[in-house]
Amino acid sequence: MIQTVKKRDGRIVGFNEQKIMAAIRKAMLTTEKGEDEGLLHQIADRIAARGREQMGVEEIQDAVEMELMKSSRKDVAQKYIAYRNQRSVARKAKTRDIFLDIVNVKNNDITRENANMNADTPAGMMMKFASESTKPFVDDYLLSERTREAVKNNYLHIHDKDYYPTKSLTCVQHPLDHILNCGFIAGHGASRPAKRIETASVLACISLECAQNEMHGGQAIPAFDFYMAPFVRMTFQEELKSLEDLYGQNFTHLYNKEVGDYLRRELGGLQGDDRVVQHAMNRTVARVHQAMEAFIHNMNTIHSRGGNQVVFSSINYGTDTSAEGRCVMRELLLSTYEGVGDGETAIFPIQIWKKKRGVNYLPEDRNYDLYELACKVTARRFFPNFLNLDASFNQCAEWRADDPLRYEHEVATMGCRTRVFENRFGPKTSIGRGNLSFSTINIVRLAIECMQEQDKEVRISKFFAKLDEQLEIAAAQLNDRFNFQKTALAKQFPLLMRSLWIGGDKLKPNDTVASVINQGTLGIGFIGLAECLVALVGKHHGESEEAQELGLRIIGYMRERIGEFCDRYQHNYSVLATPAEGLAGKFTKVDRKDFGVIPGVTDRDYYTNSNHVPVYYKCSARHKAEVEAPYHKLAGGGHIFYVEIDGDATHNPQVIMNVVDMMDRLDMGYGSVNHNRNRCMDCGYENADPNMKRCPRCGSDNIDRLQRITGYLVGTTDRWNHGKLSELNDRVTHIDNGNQLELFDRL
Repeated sequence: MIQTVKKRDGRIVGFNEQKIMAAIRKAMLTTEKGEDEGLLHQIADRIAARGREQMGVEEIQDAVEMELMKSSRKDVAQKYIAYRNQRSVARKAKTRDIFLDIVNVKNNDITRENANMNADTPAGMMMKFASESTKPFVDDYLLSERTREAVKNNYLHIHDKDYYPTKSLTCVQHPLDHILNCGFIAGHGASRPAKRIETASVLACISLECAQNEMHGGQAIPAFDFYMAPFVRMTFQEELKSLEDLYGQNFTHLYNKEVGDYLRRELGGLQGDDRVVQHAMNRTVARVHQAMEAFIHNMNTIHSRGGNQVVFSSINYGTDTSAEGRCVMRELLLSTYEGVGDGETAIFPIQIWKKKRGVNYLPEDRNYDLYELACKVTARRFFPNFLNLDASFNQCAEWRADDPLRYEHEVATMGCRTRVFENRFGPKTSIGRGNLSFSTINIVRLAIECMQEQDKEVRISKFFAKLDEQLEIAAAQLNDRFNFQKTALAKQFPLLMRSLWIGGDKLKPNDTVASVINQGTLGIGFIGLAECLVALVGKHHGESEEAQELGLRIIGYMRERIGEFCDRYQHNYSVLATPAEGLAGKFTKVDRKDFGVIPGVTDRDYYTNSNHVPVYYKCSARHKAEVEAPYHKLAGGGHIFYVEIDGDATHNPQVIMNVVDMMDRLDMGYGSVNHNRNRCMDCGYENADPNMKRCPRCGSDNIDRLQRITGYLVGTTDRWNHGKLSELNDRVTHIDNGNQLELFDRL
């Protein structure tokens, strides 16, 4: 007698005779003779009694066919067989349609899920084939029933689900000093330690590229200035040795000479050691500049992940006050300002300036001049973004200004916004750590389901009950994924576990990574706070104090529950202000289909990213900042703040400084500025003219806008999905003129 059924996805469920009867009844109702209740029970009872203890779905359906064919109702058998065939075709049709869209290079939300990926190339197509094939496997075999239902019903989104079976981790902050000083093995070749700035630059690229192939998220360097600085001195010494041959003298006494700054100057009028030092310095600065140019160029041209996309890379810098570190930053910024190729804005790496009082923020600070340069570069090239080390939640008690290793106690971030700093299982640092995986809750849908409640307090109370349930599901799902990830062997990640991940160097090739990956974080994200609040109280947090109070209460509750999950599961859970790209439109599309068009909620093609004030809501930069600032402290897994500037910011770096001042006063963690930048897609010419229709250089009318999609730039909006394009078209400016931003005093 049948006791259990093995479903197509491998799950074992209890046998339910009613399902057999329901399927036969459907077939009977499509015939002229109609339903035969006696035959229904007879066939169902016979199959149940004669079957094995456990049978597969297809086996049971085969048995139903045989019983119907033996009965007097051959007409029902024909309808039942036809229905089975239709279901089989339908199951395959969705995958077929998706594959045909990829084959025919269709521009849709499947092929444009990730704007940093060119899905039109052969390698990109292969990646999409693999991705779309893998996701159903994950649904069927790797998710719990509860999680599967949450995903199916549009409550939960599992990011990078296609990489789930690989057991890969999301991202990591590279301890580049280990790579540069010790070398590393990648593939079939070993890399020797660096001895000059050019080699250091190349090894930094290779480290980022190789690790990208082992992970499904971004790669970052937490202290680019500190890591590169020693190789400026080595290069300077190499130049002195070269000059020894030229001058026929011994300059060993100059090798470790203290240098105030590495600046190019004319040699005229200089004599003796002063002339030699300046000569070597000029040549060193030229080489550092070329090395930084090469680094930026490589990060925009070296492809990874099967050759279809450049490395999703970020670098953090700003707090090394040594002459060598300053040289690296200066030449990096100047190279960024100049642009790549024909002067185009570099898309990667995402550059992040670490702002710190006493180091680079006030006019008397050692690196203030470089901070001014960074703002000038941002005004033209979007980067660097600004990470506020002075924010209350970004500080570390162990940081000391005179500590040469102080960067170990500085938070670093991924350009998109991912933040890893606090740690229950090791040192409080960003270095050698990253996010393991993250999932996002559709809080808008939860709110929509409560809208029928007329009493506001009941409505909000019901929402929190629903949120609580989804938080439990998300935490359990991330724990399940962690338990799957930890079974990976160290040898599956040859660079990550040998040279990058904290504690990974202690593992043997066949050891699992279980003992070290808990240093990473698990993120529970949210999207559409603005639409959620409109559904609950009629207005979003940018236009209502009541909504703002509720918004902070919602995200504060998530933060509180996540603390409980940390204790229960013994992981570094965190709240993430999700950087939604494909998800921004995906959630909305399903909710609109289920609930219709709801003004202020589902009436646009996207949900507002995380806790942002809606992009279409016209307000001042200060108001937007005051509304969004309190969420940064709550979203410890990552957050970001943007303001939009109307027009050309190139000649107005002061507006960038004003935004950083605002972040400082409002205790914000991370942010930047968006502004207009046009790009000719044929020759690379750029300007900020909002009315540019034709390229003044080559005459082409193939003009596109250079814009951020989440935390990173995309070279062409042709690769943006429908939801994000709709959002781009809705964006309004917060600073119509840079001088209109209300100034904040620097205290």
